[in-house]
Amino acid sequence: MTQIKNKDFVEIEYTGKIKEDNSIFDTTDEKIAKENDIFNKDIAYGPVVICIGEGQIPDGLEKELEGKEPGKYTIELPPEMAFGKKNPKLIQLIQTSKFLKQRVHPVPGLQVNIDGMLGLIKTVSGGRTLVDFNHPLAGKELAYSIKINKIVTEDKEKIKSYLKLVLNLKDPNVELVGNEARIILKNDIPQEIKESLDKKIKELISSIKKIEFVIQNKKDDVTPQKELKK
Repeated sequence: MTQIKNKDFVEIEYTGKIKEDNSIFDTTDEKIAKENDIFNKDIAYGPVVICIGEGQIPDGLEKELEGKEPGKYTIELPPEMAFGKKNPKLIQLIQTSKFLKQRVHPVPGLQVNIDGMLGLIKTVSGGRTLVDFNHPLAGKELAYSIKINKIVTEDKEKIKSYLKLVLNLKDPNVELVGNEARIILKNDIPQEIKESLDKKIKELISSIKKIEFVIQNKKDDVTPQKELKK
C-alpha cells in the first residue's frame, strides 16, 4: 500500500483532545462536536482533504502522517510539535482604562483584539488587566484520533479540496480537460488571489499546465475571465 509523502493530498477524519483533561477541542464529526458543545453551524463536518506540508493542520501532525498508510491511528503531540510552548512575553498587563475607553468591560475569559492581536483575559484587578496573547492551545499536550481514508489521486478532486480550504467554498465547480483546469466562480475574486491560486495549484499539481477562471452569475451565464500567463 502507498505511503503518504510531502505534498500528497489525503482524505482524513479526526478528533483532537487536550491530554490533561481529555477535553475535545476540534473534530470533523458533527455528532461529537454537538456532544462536546463545540458545534459550529458554519463548519461543514465530515471527511476533509488536506495537502501535506501546506500548514492546513499542525506541523507536528503533518510530520506524523508522512510515511503512514490509510488506516486508523492515535497520534500524541507535545506542545513544541503542536501549537508551541507558552511564551511568557505574550502574557501582558494592560491598563483596564484602555478597555473602558473602547467601551469594553474586561472580564476573565473574554477574548479581545488589541492592536491586531487576539488575546484572552486572565484576570482583572487593581486597574490592570492580565491578557494572554498565546494560542489557546499553547503549552498543551494533544492527542489526535485520526482516520486516513485515502490518498487522493484525481487532479479534479485535489483542486476542489484546495479551493474549499483556501476560499471557504462549500462545493467548488471545477472542470478539467487534459492538463487544463477551468474554475467556475459565482462571485469574482481579486486578481492577486487568482494569481496566487494559479501559482499554488500548478506547484502542488504538476500535471496542471493552464488555469482559467470564469464567473457564473446565474444559470447558463458564464463569463470567461482573462487567462493567466503560464
